[in-house]
Amino acid sequence: MSELSSSIESHREIVSNAPEVSVVAPIYNEVESVPKLVAAIAATMEQTSKSYEIVLVDDGSTDGSTDLLQQLARDRHDLRAVIFRRNYGQTAAMAAGFRHARGQIIVTLDSDLQNDPADIPRLLTTLEEGYDLVSGWRKNRQDAALTRLLPSKIANWIIGRVTDVPLHDYGCSLKAYRSEIVADLNLYGELHRFLPALAFIEGARIVEIPVSHHARQYGKSKYGLGRTFRVLMDLLTVFFMKKFLTRPMHVFGFFGITCTVAGIALGAYLTFLKLALGQDIGDRPLLTLAILLVLAGIQLFSFGLLGELVMRTYHESQKRPIYRVREVIGSDEVM
Repeated sequence: MSELSSSIESHREIVSNAPEVSVVAPIYNEVESVPKLVAAIAATMEQTSKSYEIVLVDDGSTDGSTDLLQQLARDRHDLRAVIFRRNYGQTAAMAAGFRHARGQIIVTLDSDLQNDPADIPRLLTTLEEGYDLVSGWRKNRQDAALTRLLPSKIANWIIGRVTDVPLHDYGCSLKAYRSEIVADLNLYGELHRFLPALAFIEGARIVEIPVSHHARQYGKSKYGLGRTFRVLMDLLTVFFMKKFLTRPMHVFGFFGITCTVAGIALGAYLTFLKLALGQDIGDRPLLTLAILLVLAGIQLFSFGLLGELVMRTYHESQKRPIYRVREVIGSDEVM
């Protein structure tokens, strides 16, 4: 009984010590920016009435950022440093930041000082209006027009149309989340760019507000056009998750049945030509097509069954329901 009481008290102590806001930023070779970033975040948060922590995730830096973060984390009570063994990418860094953040609200931003920490209070105020995610919009973005702005506008339009979450700026890292929304997100690949879409799948209420954007002061951008293919592949993943996560048979089964029916129809037509009209069908391309359609239909239907099994294993192994409850209103008393 004493062990149970001790465990409860320990849990209460952890909860009571948890900050209201966690500010998360991934770091990759930003040694010049890190001290100014930490100072700017701390100065902004101290002007609010909320307790806070800063969580910086070092993504395998090689320019001295790791040593600097370790020293800052020892010297400051408001800073936690998460050090990766090697470079895993921004999505992994964001996932680690979410995992180690203890705040009820999680704010993310880039570490290159292009996002302005002074915008954080506006995000928090907007979040308190009843939203689950507030996304920044770099309305006056300070980047190269041809290599950054134009591809970004095209990508944002495509992502908005595919995901049904029409934001102006999916690439802006300055966002504020309620922690319960973040807890339901599993990130892989380049999915950090699609966080609003993933949150929307979980039932989040999302809003976008304009934020400041500054020209890069130090180093060079870590992003380029080479990421386009990976982003497109992850966009297809998000689209499938949004439409068919809990019903993969609906998509595979539909195409499977369509192919099978078309193949059988062609086969019946060829059989009629052979038996009723006595025509030779052995060298007709339609015969090959009919066989391919039937085989493809059977394979697609099988993929649908496998997808159903994987989906059920995914949800049941994690005790993860297929629905999300926003609130329950009413008394627990039995009348």
